[in-house]
Amino acid sequence: MTTLQNFGVPLGGGAGRGGILMPKPKHRFRVRVINFGPIAGGLELTQQVVSVSRPTVQQSPVDVHSYNSLAYYAGKHTWNSVELTVRDDVTNAVARLVGHQEQKQMNHIEQTSAFAGSNYKFEAFIETLDGGNDGMLEQWYLEGCFLESINYGEFDYSTADAMTIQMTIRMDNCTQQGGLMPEAPQLKTGPLI
Repeated sequence: MTTLQNFGVPLGGGAGRGGILMPKPKHRFRVRVINFGPIAGGLELTQQVVSVSRPTVQQSPVDVHSYNSLAYYAGKHTWNSVELTVRDDVTNAVARLVGHQEQKQMNHIEQTSAFAGSNYKFEAFIETLDGGNDGMLEQWYLEGCFLESINYGEFDYSTADAMTIQMTIRMDNCTQQGGLMPEAPQLKTGPLI
């Protein structure tokens, strides 16, 4: 006797329960970067990722005052920063990449900066993997990225944990690839309210 059809939330209207969909496990992911540090750099960073936050967006409401009431519409949006933590390896490969990226953003030795953001900004991909080799379930594309802050961690005699480098990444825009964010969404029609 099969019982899996009894799992899930009752859908109503004689539709049954619908079963349970497999959730995306948190540990099946990778982070890839383009133009991070040296032009051809980035592989070492991908190999040392510990954790990364998924993008979050905030839509600012705009007040529309009328006679006796108040309504709102969606104003400008803001993509919030993403947190990335990587292991600091004994070859200093990751520390060199991070240092190179920081120098591209602001040369701390010469006290100079790049002519334009395009000279130092990088791109990043946060990808949810399917558990096989490199099949993707989801891909976030982060454009116009720069390091907002870098934390090189701390030493501690009481633990043998790996050293990490924590980075806050600020980006101009994010999109989801693979049809998860449609280019032409279906809009509701009706009166202009």
